[in-house]
This record gives sequence, structure tokens and C-alpha cells, in this order.
Amino acid sequence: MRAIAVNEWGGRDRLELLDVEPPPVAPDGVLVRVRAAGLNPVDYKVREGYLADRFPYHFPVVLGWDVAGTVEVVGPAVTWFKPGDAVYGYNRRHDLGFGTYAELTTGPEGYFAHMPRELSFEEAAALPLAGLTAHQAIERSGLRGGETFFVPGGSGGVGHLAIQIAAERGARVISSAGPGNQDFLRELGAEPIDYTREDVPARVHELSPGDGADAALDIWGGDGRPDVLQTLRRGGRMVSLATPAPEPCEGYEVHYIFVRPSGYDLGEHITPLVQQGTLKPHVEEVYPLEHAAEAHERLEAGHVRGKLVLSVGG
Repeated sequence: MRAIAVNEWGGRDRLELLDVEPPPVAPDGVLVRVRAAGLNPVDYKVREGYLADRFPYHFPVVLGWDVAGTVEVVGPAVTWFKPGDAVYGYNRRHDLGFGTYAELTTGPEGYFAHMPRELSFEEAAALPLAGLTAHQAIERSGLRGGETFFVPGGSGGVGHLAIQIAAERGARVISSAGPGNQDFLRELGAEPIDYTREDVPARVHELSPGDGADAALDIWGGDGRPDVLQTLRRGGRMVSLATPAPEPCEGYEVHYIFVRPSGYDLGEHITPLVQQGTLKPHVEEVYPLEHAAEAHERLEAGHVRGKLVLSVGG
């Protein structure tokens, strides 16, 4: 099968279009014929070797964790799917090797869900990792209808989905982005803040009826983390997707999540929102599989509106 893989860690020049053996299928696994693979920032971090000390790996490492396609083969213990089913999933296995930038990929059946008919394969491939991240973070925050929720970088992959999920819950959503994405944030259901012109924490407090957001996402960590914390009211909750809190933050609740693959969450929480029209991933650009290096270049440049996707097969 054709696959985009690396035989050593490094830059985009390490990406190769290879002919490799199809992955083996576990008794509780499904083999998926990939129609589209979503790109995420973690993909180039895997390529560069930043996760090599956290996951077992074997070269060639086929990149990619997001997938949409059709079931080719099911293991003998599988009960949720049959060959021919259209599925999508966040296929983060416990090793690096059999990724989704390939004509075939495999993972446990519990990682996948039946694909919503309302989405194309490209749109469905853009949804699992970012959608699960947004959903699981919002769950961890305990966000309730009527509360104010702050999302930094609301035009990005996780951000644009988090806005829609939070708005569907009845929250008042405030989000920051550059000047070119202010209307996009409004379309998603958020009150926009232009971070290039405004003091974001101060503006969140002005817009919040309770003198600050009730909950907020820390998407990137680092130097931006204190600014996110400052958007909260006293006693507010921040959920970090980046790093655990180095120390308790007095007067605030601070949580950390590492997104988990979950076909259940996709099927029971994400798919219904898609079906009722309150959640839709935005795909900025679709690249052919063999142009993965070009797609990585765009991904690493940042400021992608929504998601980038590889088209793998017709």
C-alpha cells in the first residue's frame, strides 16, 4: 500500500511516499481503507521525533492520527462494524508506526464511530482529534448553559470546534483571533476579540457579566497561559491542553487533559451535533497524499483557519 512515512526523525525532507505492507489487524481491530486523513500539529512533532521518548516506535513510521474511510476487514471479536461501513476516528495507537497517511490503517474498534452522512470524507477526517479535544476539555471544565466561556485562537482546529460545542450548550462564547478572522468567529457563534489590537484579558472582563469568564481553554500553554488565566473571574476554571499546571493557582481551578481516542464520544456526542447542524468542521485546504510535505509546510506556518486534510483514495 502507498503511505507517507519517515525512516528517521527530522524535517519535511524526511517525508517519503513509500510502498509498505498493510498493518496487521488485531482480534478487536478494524482495518480501514483511508479516504482522507486529517492533519494536526502533533503530526510534525512526531515527524521531528519529539514523541519518540513517549511512545514505542518502529521505522518506517507512517504519520497521522485522524482518519475517515470505509471498513475493509474486521477482527473476529469486533461487534460494532462490518466491511463497507463508513467510519471516522482518532486512531492514536499506543505505538508509532501504523498511522493514517496511508491507503490502509488499523486500530481498536473502540477508536472509531460510524461517519455522519452529512459530512464528506474530507470533513469527517478533520473532526476526530480536534473535536474530541474540544468535547473532552469542555466536559472537564463543567461548562453549563448561561456561563461565559473564553476560547483563545478560535479560528484554529480545536478552537473553531470548541466555540460551536460551547455555543450549543447555551454558553456565551468569547474568542480571540486575528483581524481576518473576526467575521468567522461571529459565524461560529462567538463574540470576537482582535488580539492584535486589544488587551484580551481586559476585554474578556468587559464582555463578561460576571467580571470574567467562568471557564476558559489554555490551548498552547507557554507564555500565553497567564493571559488565559487572567480572563477568568475569581473561582473560574481553566482547562489546559498543553501542559499540567506547574503549581496550584490560588483562587482558580486548573485542569489538564490529554485527549483520548473514543469512538463512544464521537458517536454519542460529536455525531449528533453534526446531524442537527450545530457542529461543522471547516476544511481550509485538501492536499493529495503525495503532497504531504507541502501540507506540513502550511501546517507549520500556523494561522490555519480550521483544518488541513490529505485526500488518500477515491
